[in-house]
Order: sequence, then structure tokens, then C-alpha cells
Amino acid sequence: MKAAMRILLTFFLVLPAIAHASDLRGTGSLGLVIERAAGSVLIVDFMARRTVGRVQGLGDLSHASAVFSPDQRYAYVFGRDGGLTKVDLLTASIARRVVQAGNAIGGAISDDGTLIAVSNYEPGGVRVFAADTLEPVGTIPAIGADGKSSKTVGLVDLPGRRFAFALYDAGEIWVADLSAPEALTVEKLTGVGKLPYDGNVTPNGRHYLAGLFGEDGVVHVDTWQAPLQARRILDRYGRGEEALPVYKMPHLEGWAAVGDRLLLPAVGRHELIAVDMRSFAEAGRVATHGQPVFAVARPDGRQVWVNFAHPKNDTIDVIDVQSMKLIHRFAPGPAVLHLEFTPRGNEVWISVRDANRIDIYDTATFTKKAEIAAEKPSGIFFTARSTRIGQ
Repeated sequence: MKAAMRILLTFFLVLPAIAHASDLRGTGSLGLVIERAAGSVLIVDFMARRTVGRVQGLGDLSHASAVFSPDQRYAYVFGRDGGLTKVDLLTASIARRVVQAGNAIGGAISDDGTLIAVSNYEPGGVRVFAADTLEPVGTIPAIGADGKSSKTVGLVDLPGRRFAFALYDAGEIWVADLSAPEALTVEKLTGVGKLPYDGNVTPNGRHYLAGLFGEDGVVHVDTWQAPLQARRILDRYGRGEEALPVYKMPHLEGWAAVGDRLLLPAVGRHELIAVDMRSFAEAGRVATHGQPVFAVARPDGRQVWVNFAHPKNDTIDVIDVQSMKLIHRFAPGPAVLHLEFTPRGNEVWISVRDANRIDIYDTATFTKKAEIAAEKPSGIFFTARSTRIGQ
């Protein structure tokens, strides 16, 4: 009798845990979709191809981006209004939110996941926060060699609790070392070129590249060098040709790193420029449908998918990397703003802003597999980014 009572008691103690287990969810298949006009984000599950939550109250998301904590539970969303919002993906709620500037343009998380850095247009500079509390840790004013404050852009994380970014107005690139935040150091590279507008780092964290909006060229910094040096590559890639009107800048944060090459969108051109990652010399060009905005490599590196600026922003080109030729072109719908591959590249999610939906395609057959409703969607970010340098 006593044994039977013990079994019954154990059953009732375990029953609530079993019932609760059905509500548990992993984070590896989750992601965010930015609903730019509504100031909200969708939490999505790419394996189930569905929305699992919506979080509202994130402010101006007209140029929003996100990074993830190492455990993939939290997303840090950078709003254009200077808002920095920590979103809990499991509870679909805001864990913390601060408005840290008047106008911001993205951010990054340190390699150890403890620091969040935000680049600002107004008042300029970079502000750094503790990832767990969003309490301020430090400020890096962006005062260029000309003595004037500058907008900061192209902010990425580097190994060793470092961040690289460009000073748009001053034409400089800085690398900040926050391994000891109370005594942070900044290495400054001046006179790199006119209006560095965006930047990214290669997947190994070694090579930082910033595009120049004020002239034809790209700046390369080998972060393994000591001291650091800025080197011009693709200098005068327009070769005297008249540039096309630029309706939207390309995003070097969306370049394609494939094997020993980079494929970069060219400012004012209907083409991608290939760069040899050993010599950083031009290695070819690919003609495209329009002016590329994002050139995104499928995770295996075999394909690069490209979207375009207005007025040709309803179309995507798919480039085969081995042949460097266009293999597929299609038009998902009006205002294709962003695309994100699932971690192993079997599917791609595409935001079609003016159709208020996300389209999901098979990357082998190019067939459409599903749609998800979203209100004016733009950026799509999956938690797999938490394991990648510079993302």
C-alpha cells in the first residue's frame, strides 16, 4: 500500500512537469522579422515556417537591424530613433529598452556576448552598453582629425572584444579595444577616403572593408597587422564612366564571402565586383538586373542572391559562383528589401514589403514553399547569426 502511494505521489509530482514540457521551445530555429512601419517585430520559427509571436513598441524601425546573445535567447534591436531594445525570444516580450541617441544606424555585440555597441548619426560616435542590463559602459565620441563630430557607420565586432567602424563625415576608420572597458583604447586610421558609408568584416574576423560613397573605391584594413593600415582597393572602379543615380546605397554588410572571393555591390553600377581575398585585386564582374543593395551568399558558398534598389526592387538575381553567371532571375513582388538563408541554406526567406508578406523559397529548385503575413517587413535575422563574427 505504501509503495502504491509513493508511485501515485511521484506521478502527480511529475505530471505538471510533463504538461509544462509541451510549452518548451528551443531557440536555434527562431528569428526576427522587422515590421518597419509598425514599430514591431515578428518572432518566427523557420523550421515550422510560421510566426510564434509579435513584440510591439520598438519605436522607429525604418533602418533597423538586430544581433543575438550567444545563447540565442535575446535579440538586440537597433532602431533608427536611437532605441536599443532587448527582446526575449522565448517570452515574446521586451526585456529592456533604452533610447540612447537621437538617430542611430545599427550596432554589434562583442565576441564574448557581454557588450553591445551602437553607432550613431546624432550626436555621432559609438555608445557601449552591458548586454545583460543595458546599463551604459562607455562612450566613444567620433571627433575626426578635422576636429568635427562625425556620424559613425559600418560597426562590426572583431575578436578580442574589439569593434571596428567608420567615420562617415571625417573619412576615417577606427578600431576600439574594449578588453578593459574602463581603459578602452582606439586606433585611428585617417584620410581613408571620401564618405565611407558602410562596412563589414570577413567571416574569420581578419579583413575589414568599408565602401566609399564619395568616390569609386573600397578601403581594406587587415586587423592582424600591427600597427593597422588602411589600403585602397578597387580604386576608380568606374574608370571615368558616368555613375547612375543612386536611389539607395549598397550595403557592404550584405556582401558575399565565397571561397577565396568577395562579391561586392558597386555604387552607381548594375554589377557586382569580385575581389580576390589573397591579393584584394579585382577578379571579375557580374552584370546584374539593377543596382545591387544586398549580395548574400548561400551558406555553402555556391550561390549568391542579390536584391536591388528602386525602381527595380521587385526582382532577385541568383548568381552561380563557380561560373560567375546568372542562373535564375525572378520577381517575388513589390519592394524586396531583405533576404535571409536558413543556417544550412536549404531555404531562403525574402521580405516583400509592399505585399505585406515573407516568401519562403527552396534554394535548389527555386520553388516557393510558403508565405507568412507581415506588416511592411524589412530585415530578417535568424539566431544562427549569434555564432558568426561580424553579424
